[in-house]
Amino acid sequence: MSERTHDLVIIGAGPAGYAAALRAAQLGLDTACIEREERLGGTCLRVGCIPSKALLESSEKFHEAQGALAAHGVKVARPKLDLKAMHGRKDEIVTALTDGIAGLFQKLRVTRYAGDGRLDGPGRVVVTGADGAETVLKAGKVLIATGSEPADLPGVTRDGDRIGDSTTALAYPAVPESLIVIGAGAIGLELGSVWSRLGAKITVLEYLDRILPGTDAEIARTALRFFKDQGLEFVLKAKVTGAEVQGKQVRVDVEGREPLTAARVLVAVGRRPHTAGLGLESVGVATDRRGFIPVNGSCETSAAGVFAVGDVIGGAMLAHKATDEAVACVERLAGKAAAFDPALVPAICYTDPEVAGVGRTEEDLKADGVPYRKGVAPFRANGRALALGHADGRVKVLAHKETDRLLGVHIVGPRAGDLIAEAAAAMAYGASSEDLARVCHAHPTLSEVLREAAQACYDTPLHG
Repeated sequence: MSERTHDLVIIGAGPAGYAAALRAAQLGLDTACIEREERLGGTCLRVGCIPSKALLESSEKFHEAQGALAAHGVKVARPKLDLKAMHGRKDEIVTALTDGIAGLFQKLRVTRYAGDGRLDGPGRVVVTGADGAETVLKAGKVLIATGSEPADLPGVTRDGDRIGDSTTALAYPAVPESLIVIGAGAIGLELGSVWSRLGAKITVLEYLDRILPGTDAEIARTALRFFKDQGLEFVLKAKVTGAEVQGKQVRVDVEGREPLTAARVLVAVGRRPHTAGLGLESVGVATDRRGFIPVNGSCETSAAGVFAVGDVIGGAMLAHKATDEAVACVERLAGKAAAFDPALVPAICYTDPEVAGVGRTEEDLKADGVPYRKGVAPFRANGRALALGHADGRVKVLAHKETDRLLGVHIVGPRAGDLIAEAAAAMAYGASSEDLARVCHAHPTLSEVLREAAQACYDTPLHG
C-alpha cells in the first residue's frame, strides 16, 4: 500500500469537488481529488444538469419545427425525429465539458486519484481503485464533496430500464408511447417536458397538492396552467404505493385511485446525500436523521480538519450552490476572506416557460409575519417577449413594506433562468425595489419586465 501526502484531499469531483480543487490549486495548495467515475464533473455534468438541458433545447427545436415556426412565417415540411443524433449532440456537449475540467486539473497540477475514497482516521484517506489496489493519502485538511443520488420511493423498485430514474430517462433508446413521472419537482417536469415534446403522453403524479415544492405558490400555480395547456396531465395529492412491470406496460398503484399504466416510469422524488462507505465513523462524524453531514458556518464537521460541502450537507441541492459553497470553504482554508449566503441561491426549472426564484416566497413572509409589498408585471406587455413569441408568464417582486429592501423575486416566463441573475445580484448588495427600478434597462429586453415589477412594489409602473 503506497502513501502520498497533500495539503488538501477532496473526495468527489462534482460541481463542489472539482471547483474546490481548482480554487485550492490556484491558491497554492498541493491538492488531490478522488473520483471513481471516469469523467469528472459529477452528476451535474455527466448525467444531470448539462445533458438534460441539451435535450430540453433539442426537443424544443423539434417542437417548434412541428408548427410553432409557422407563426413566424417559417413553413417547414413535417419534421422527422432522429433521436440517436439528439443523444449524440447531448453526449458531445458532456464530453467537451468534462474534458475541459480534466484539462484544468492538468494545467493547475491537481492530482487526480481514480477510485473510491474513504476516511481512515484523522488526516488519512484511503483510495481503492477499480483493481482493488489501495493508496493512502495523508493531508492536514480533507474535504468531502460526494454529492447526492436519486432518492428511493417505498414500494417502487427501479430496474434501470422500464422503471428508472433521471439517468435512465436521459438515455431512452426510443420515445415511449407513454411515461408516468412520479414527482413534480424540477427534474420530473424538465424530463417530462422533453419526452412530451418528442411525442410521449405524460402523466405527472405528485404527493403534494401543488407542483414545484419550495417555489412561490402563485408562480407555481401559473406554471401549472401553462404545463397543462401543453398537454401534460397532473394528478396531485397522489400517494404512489407501488410499481410493477406487466408485459409491455408498467402498472403504478396510487392510494385511493385506480392503477395507472404507462410504457415507462420515471421516479423523480428528490435526491439523498451520498455518504455510504466514506468512513465517517473513523473520525467520529455522524450523519443526521436524513443522512446529511452536519457542519458549522465554515463547513467544518465535528472532526477537526474534516470539511464537507455541497449536496452532502443539505440546503439547496443545486450545482451552483455546491460550487460557491466549495470555493468559499477552500478560500477560508487558504487564509482568504470568503463569504457565501445560502439564502440567496437562485433556483430554476428549465421548462417552457422557465420558472426561477431567489430569496423568500410570499408564503415564507406570511408565515413569519414580515410586512411586505408585492409588485407583479406580465410578459404579455413586453415587446421583446412578443417578438420572441414567448409572452406567457410574469415577474413577481417582494419587498419589505417599511424599508423597501428586496426580499424575493420569482419569475415564470421566457428565459427566467437568465433574468433571475439580476435579482440575485441586487439582493446580494441589499438593493431596494426602487433601486432596481431606477436602473436603466435596455429596450427592448425581457429584463424590462423585472423593472416594471420592481416599480409596482413602490409606485405605479410606467406601463401599469
